[in-house]
Amino acid sequence: QVQLVESGGGLVQAGGSLRLSCAASTRTFSNYAMGWFRQAPGKEREFVAAIDWSGGYTAYADSVKGRFTISRDNAKNAVYLQMNNLKPEDTAVYYCAGKTGSTRLSTMVAYSSWGQGTQVTVSS
Repeated sequence: QVQLVESGGGLVQAGGSLRLSCAASTRTFSNYAMGWFRQAPGKEREFVAAIDWSGGYTAYADSVKGRFTISRDNAKNAVYLQMNNLKPEDTAVYYCAGKTGSTRLSTMVAYSSWGQGTQVTVSS
């Protein structure tokens, strides 16, 4: 497993942007596919975006396609989520997660390592 720490959350107006970061404590970061998930109050945690170990493959939930971009920097042991044109329905706690292998990237239970989460609040 790998220790993950998210940052970059906050309060933003609708239409604004935020960039989330996730720092990983491991010497083998490039062995991990990484994902972002979110959980809104009263709702189940859901998949947002994922990226394979190389950054060559990405996947997105339909609700964020065209607005969010996931990227990674293996030299810095970090993964990012650039969120543009934010909407009130994007309000949630955002979690970074890591898994070995490059399959089931949108499947929450496939991830073995999780961060503590960072709050994103979008006001209308």
